[in-house]
Amino acid sequence: MAKKLYVGNLAYSTTEEQVRDLFSQAGEVDSVALITDRETGRAKGFGFVEMNTEEGSQEAIKRFNGYTLDNRTLTVNEARPREERSGGFGGGNRREGGRSNGGFGGGNRRF
Repeated sequence: MAKKLYVGNLAYSTTEEQVRDLFSQAGEVDSVALITDRETGRAKGFGFVEMNTEEGSQEAIKRFNGYTLDNRTLTVNEARPREERSGGFGGGNRREGGRSNGGFGGGNRRF
């Protein structure tokens, strides 16, 4: 079963081909995805590598966590599932004590 690995601290100039070539030294690579900013298309300095086997994944972690590529020390570990993000701005789980004023004023004023 394929295992997805997180690869962090990549140089912005590092290519998917470089990462694939490196990780193929540990086993068969199924896929490489370097994450880019949606707005600018610029690399964010991390990505994911999917190895073909559990053994290849463990070997890649052992070999490349702490490895220097493009003058950057890589962080390599098992990828964790993405945490659910709340939609919109600001996020959820905010509690409002008492009643809401709808964003206007301070409450019990009389005019």
